[in-house]
Amino acid sequence: MLTVATGVHLGSGGPGTIAALAVTDSCAQHPFVPRLLGPHAAGRDLADAIHALCAVHGRANMIFETAARQRIPDVDHRWLDDAAAAIAAERGYLAALTAAVGPLPSTPGQAESDSAFAALRHAFDTLAGSDRLGCATGAAIALLIDWQTFRRICDTAAERVGLETPPCDLPGEVAIVRIGAAAGASPAVHRAMRFGAQQAFAQHRGLLCLIEARATARDRH
Repeated sequence: MLTVATGVHLGSGGPGTIAALAVTDSCAQHPFVPRLLGPHAAGRDLADAIHALCAVHGRANMIFETAARQRIPDVDHRWLDDAAAAIAAERGYLAALTAAVGPLPSTPGQAESDSAFAALRHAFDTLAGSDRLGCATGAAIALLIDWQTFRRICDTAAERVGLETPPCDLPGEVAIVRIGAAAGASPAVHRAMRFGAQQAFAQHRGLLCLIEARATARDRH
């Protein structure tokens, strides 16, 4: 969870709105996360979560590419190239981990889940394709925020199957909050960034709800 300890204002308007949104809307707040990260997490639940993450984020979704192409005037974009490279490395780790955890656990309603995964991928493709200046940047920042939680889930699964965890080169919390503040951006761009972040956070919460529902379905089966 992002905190106010960074010294960035987390109010409802102006700089810091994405950080404020993260406190309430990021996937770190989802109630199923502690179950996946706990010492008694079921191996099949962890494996299913990894397969689900790979289904949605195992391929490039072009969000960082769009954000890099749509340069926001008077905003520092130097973080984008490094973040894009780091996310690509995380996808490589996710692919290796998906193979290591074994087959997708048998779960009732798989066809419906596949449709939901496809809808989630489409949602991120839509965000990446937005021509609204700032939207893709906000979605990219939200992805960086939520990936901190996803990385913890991945590392928990990796430890369970004995896979070495590679170093993570993504920006840390303080850097992400400063990026999200986008000092120098216009109010319209801040609104677009907030919209993009809101949508990305919502999709990730939906992903975790789907992972939780699949775990519940297996428990009842």
